Amino acid sequence: MTLRPMLAAVLLSVSLGASAQSPVTNARVVPSQVQPNTDAALDERLARDWGLQPEEWARYRQLMQGPLGVYSPNLDPLTALGIEARTDEERRRYAELQVQAEARRVGKTLAYQRAYDAAWQRLFPGQPRVSLPGANAQGAGNTGSGRLAVFVKADCALCAQRVQQLQAAGTAFDLYMVGSRQDDARIRQWATQAGIDPARVRARTITLNHDAGRWLSLGLPGNLPAVVREVNGQWQRQ
Repeated sequence: MTLRPMLAAVLLSVSLGASAQSPVTNARVVPSQVQPNTDAALDERLARDWGLQPEEWARYRQLMQGPLGVYSPNLDPLTALGIEARTDEERRRYAELQVQAEARRVGKTLAYQRAYDAAWQRLFPGQPRVSLPGANAQGAGNTGSGRLAVFVKADCALCAQRVQQLQAAGTAFDLYMVGSRQDDARIRQWATQAGIDPARVRARTITLNHDAGRWLSLGLPGNLPAVVREVNGQWQRQ
């Protein structure tokens, strides 16, 4: 084969190769907008769940990136916005929204507690539930021991901080864990994470107890943690 035919064949082969590859080149992926759209939809749904407008949710997110989020990283949106309210009207609005949200939560909690009680009786009829030393029997009333009762819950940084303050001050108190589901291990794990001194527990200057519905039965306003004491037959926040 002479030089000319060979050169022509090479050029034809290169041309065909380029043509075959061109669809792949033209089919390159364009950056997707799915993730931003998904994030926006999630923010909108979360705002709606809390009864907030999108701009209010955005402000909550912004607040939690500042000092408020450092000091209180687990604050719910309504509490955070209420604390940082710019006007009395805003403060009233968030307080009302929180009262409504709390009422719904309490209703659901009571409904679940009734279902839990029924399940226990159905699955383990006649068997007593596990309780830690210092806990009163469920249904025995809310007569105080004369010292502070501290109600806490899991995933609550403020609860751990309050307990640490009381312990550092040498205060004797009875701790009740809301939502413990009668699980001793949950209370022990929380107490360890909160830095409660085991020696204080052994000496019973601090007792660890299942809440067993006591907090709801007191009917006191506000969120947890709650430090309360019985005064003249009435339970009061301290």
